[in-house]
Amino acid sequence: MSTHPFLQVNVFSSDPLLGNPLAVVLEAEPLSDARMAAFARWTNLSETTFVSAPTDPRADYRVRIFTTVGELPFAGHPTLGSCHAWLANGGVPQGTEIVQECGIGLVRIRRTGAGFAFKAPPLRREGPLQPALRERVVAGLGVAPGEVLDAQWVDNGPPWLAVRLRSRAAVLAVRPDYAALEGLMIGVFAACGEGDAVDAQFETRVFIAGDAAPEDPVTGSLNAGIAQWLIREGGAPARYVISQGTVLGRAGRVLVEQNGDALWIGGACVTCIEGSVTL
Repeated sequence: MSTHPFLQVNVFSSDPLLGNPLAVVLEAEPLSDARMAAFARWTNLSETTFVSAPTDPRADYRVRIFTTVGELPFAGHPTLGSCHAWLANGGVPQGTEIVQECGIGLVRIRRTGAGFAFKAPPLRREGPLQPALRERVVAGLGVAPGEVLDAQWVDNGPPWLAVRLRSRAAVLAVRPDYAALEGLMIGVFAACGEGDAVDAQFETRVFIAGDAAPEDPVTGSLNAGIAQWLIREGGAPARYVISQGTVLGRAGRVLVEQNGDALWIGGACVTCIEGSVTL
């Protein structure tokens, strides 16, 4: 066994209890894939990350991202939380931005007033869902077909598919049939109206059938994919705020900002637990 610096970080909320928790194991070079996967199952969080020295000289560090059921090539709240933890552990970036190496390649991260923001990676798959898949998803979500405005792939590492609903109320009312959605990673979202009394322009929820955390509290990668879709089609402004986690008693806020060709996805990060872990 080996001992490693460890942080548990709250991402997408400045309140330690209202965002999405992330377990971060630092100096993780000695750990095997099997040991990483076993610890991720044990934490029972939506994601656990393992930070080590980069293999690409352009990167500041390398991160491996595990859910309770497998490894992801990229994810948003683990990117921001791992960056926060790496810096807190004494990491010093090579430049003004931090460069993360992960399964999809290099991801740029910058400091913001609220915390950090990552540059959204390009979509690996986009466009409308096939009719049969769309029908399955709508039925599994328990949503009336008339409530669905559109449904598209927004795969940027995790194979997300996103469903746009007519109202925030419809998003909050979804009660998914996880058995019917097995094997899918689904986001539902809607624009907020004037009467919604929320400090955000969109409300999002995320469902991952089979995972120990089947509803993700706050999700950076999915919201990055949705932002690329909406901004490309003129469905959202160049800068806006997303609310997520409402049904779970959280108050996550994801900040979206289009700056030239770069789309930045950001939020607050707060250390909640700091110490060491023996694995």
